[in-house]
Formats: sequence, C-alpha cells, structure tokens
Amino acid sequence: MIETILLTTARILTFEGSRGLTNATGFYFARGDRLFLVTSRHVMFDEPSGHFPDRIEIELHTNPANNVESTGFSMLLYRDGKSMWRQGEDSAGEVDVAVLEIDRAALPSTASFKAFTPQHLLSQLDQVEVGSSLLVVGFPLGFHDTLNHMPVVRQAIIASSFGLRFQGKGYFLTDARTHRGTSGAPVVMRVNVPSPELGDLPWMLLGVHSARLDVGERDLEVDEALGLNCAWYADILMTLTDG
Repeated sequence: MIETILLTTARILTFEGSRGLTNATGFYFARGDRLFLVTSRHVMFDEPSGHFPDRIEIELHTNPANNVESTGFSMLLYRDGKSMWRQGEDSAGEVDVAVLEIDRAALPSTASFKAFTPQHLLSQLDQVEVGSSLLVVGFPLGFHDTLNHMPVVRQAIIASSFGLRFQGKGYFLTDARTHRGTSGAPVVMRVNVPSPELGDLPWMLLGVHSARLDVGERDLEVDEALGLNCAWYADILMTLTDG
C-alpha cells in the first residue's frame, strides 16, 4: 500500500519549445472542484538565471493498481502572450510560490494522485513549535524511484519561529539537507490525531520549499554551508487560488 503523502507530489520538467531545461518539484492543491499544481515561482520564470520556460511537463500515475504505469502530462505556461500561472506577492514583495490550474477534463480518466486542500492548512500559526519535525517531499537533482515514479523524502525541522516572518519575509526556515530539484516541494508535518476533514491525508501543509539560504560573507574554503532553507508559508495558496 502506497502512503498517500507520496502521491501528492509530481516531478516537473521545464521546457523552452522542445529543449529541456530543468527538473523541479510540484504538488497538487484542490479547492472545491478546481485543481492546481503548486511549485516555486522561479520554476516558472527566473530572470536572474535566464530561466524562461514556455511549458512544463509532469509525470502522472495512470493505474491505481500498478504504480509502474505513468504518462507525461504537458501544460503551457503562456497563452496569447499572458502567463497561465499566478505568482505570489505580499507587502514585502514577491513570494516565491506559483500555481498553475490543471484542466481536470484533460487528465487521463485513470489518473492517480492526492491533493492537499484548505483543510490541510493551519488556522493558527502559533500551533507549531520551533524544532518540530517535518518532511520535505520532492525530487532532489531529479532523483526518484524511476520504476514506480515516486518522490523521496528528506527529514527537516523548523529552524525559526513559526508564524514569525523571518527578516520580514513571508517564509520560515527549515534545517534540512536539500538540493536543486527540490524547489516547489511541500513541507509537511504529521498529524497524530487527524480530523475527518483531512481524509486519508493526515498531514498539515506548512510551507513550500524555495531554496537554500546562505551567508553572503561565508568563506567558501573554511566555512560549511548553513544547511538552512526558506519555506514560504502555505497560506499564500488561499490567495493564489481565489477566483
């Protein structure tokens, strides 16, 4: 039996025309009848690195009884010169989170996945203590179970005061070993006594992994990397999926 948390997450491949660009991570978020793919905004568009894909492709399971069976599902990022995706923004500036609505009617009828919902978001941010155990579910460096098309999981802990905007930005810090390709991964915390509205997905969605955090003046020869990461608060999804 496959743990449901592994079915929330999809490997993303970005393309410019037919040219492959990068690997990343995304996850499903449902709001009513609408379904969205969530990832980091820099996966969709990143001017500093010159990353300008025009479509993405995700890998979908197509047989609930056999994880080996999958297919690629392509989605355009622009139509008539306008972006199909929405990016986050708050009083401090851009938020490194983006959502792209998925046309449910275009999905294979046997597509097998799990989606977070608004019920998986915390109503009170002070419910989580610093040092709490988390998981980051994703595709580091594109690595995954290539036979069963499953992500891998890294352990993490909350490394800053949860609910407090670190340095005024809309993210908190995690302490975890992460790599390129993990951008857009869900940062989740297990619910020991889940409520019925969580269904068969007993996890709280706390954040969206963005990037590793480093110190600008670090001596690359003497000092190790911090091993800290930015995770944007997941409640931004309520704004991005509204209307």
